[in-house]
Amino acid sequence: MKVKKYTASSMPEAMKQVRSELGSDAVILNSRVVQTGGFMGFFKKNSIEVIAAIDPDTEIASKPVNLDKSLKYNTSSKKTEEPKAEQTFYKKGTELTAPSMADKDLLKEISQLKDMLKSSGSTEGISLPDPVSRHLQHLRDQDVDQSIIDELSGVILEKWYLNGAAASEGEVAEWSAQAIRQRLSGLSFGGVSFTKKFVNVIGPTGVGKTTTLAKIAAECVLKHQKKVAFITTDTYRIAAIEQLKTYAKILNVPIEVCYNMDDYKAATGKFAQYDVVFIDTAGRNFRNQKYVNDLNDVIDFSEEMETFLVLALTSKQKDMEEIRNQFSLIHIDKFIFTKLDETSVYGSMLNMAEKFSTGIAYLTNGQDVPDDLIGASPEITANTIIGVNHYE
Repeated sequence: MKVKKYTASSMPEAMKQVRSELGSDAVILNSRVVQTGGFMGFFKKNSIEVIAAIDPDTEIASKPVNLDKSLKYNTSSKKTEEPKAEQTFYKKGTELTAPSMADKDLLKEISQLKDMLKSSGSTEGISLPDPVSRHLQHLRDQDVDQSIIDELSGVILEKWYLNGAAASEGEVAEWSAQAIRQRLSGLSFGGVSFTKKFVNVIGPTGVGKTTTLAKIAAECVLKHQKKVAFITTDTYRIAAIEQLKTYAKILNVPIEVCYNMDDYKAATGKFAQYDVVFIDTAGRNFRNQKYVNDLNDVIDFSEEMETFLVLALTSKQKDMEEIRNQFSLIHIDKFIFTKLDETSVYGSMLNMAEKFSTGIAYLTNGQDVPDDLIGASPEITANTIIGVNHYE
């Protein structure tokens, strides 16, 4: 077997040398970074050493792995050493088989890399592979919390090195989307569960609460053939009452206006035979705790009730958090995020879901009733933040 070492300034240049001299049947025995740099010796690949081999007299029984995918990086700052034994990588069916010691070394490097990222506290300012760096910047542009980005970066970098330290920006984005879906998988997603009779929609003024309520009710009537009724406690804005009455007339469903707890009790009794009763509350400045307390004077939250907190994606993250904290005495089942079409920054969905361990029921992306309503899921949430269409 002919074995030769190649040194180049970059991996593509090293591969060009290997193919030029040994041909396309050459097998990579080992590859490593031989010059330190970057952060603690990681990432900055100043010089690449590749050890390749070919046996011109012996036909290889299994097809060699694509050279670009079989490369392994030793990113430690120690001096280069000759491999103790030849390490040949083959593809057996769809499974990659490699020497167990090589696998252990690679996993050790990845573990050290993740520990380094954890101990450093942030990926900001660290020199990363270009596709990874660009994607992490995209997450920052989406206002994803830096702590979440740092955790995602560990997952992405692990896949990066297991993939042979080579991937497109689209592949990196898909890894990130998979990681986000996994993070959200333990939360409850999706619209009305139909396990509780009352659906209460609360939120600050200006988030499109009444329109969103009408969209959900229309979906229940038209798609699920449910018998639906409306209760509104929004007596602060006459226009809001008239708006909901218009929607009720279009859907041919009854509506009751409640000014106090007695009115509310009477309305719930009147709608005892209905499948779902939607409750619209007043849009107020809920940074003032008084307005939150006022809800308890009109609505009986002890009943079987599913409560959605409506937040606009055009709002500041800090304001969203403050509003959610003000509702701490009320059980919030899921979030609804509106105005998807009025912004290009969606990271707050992930931030809020993780911070408050609360899933997402719906996203809205326009004013049309009932069309502009999207049932949320971890996949839709991740793809919206990542912007998968950008990489297609």
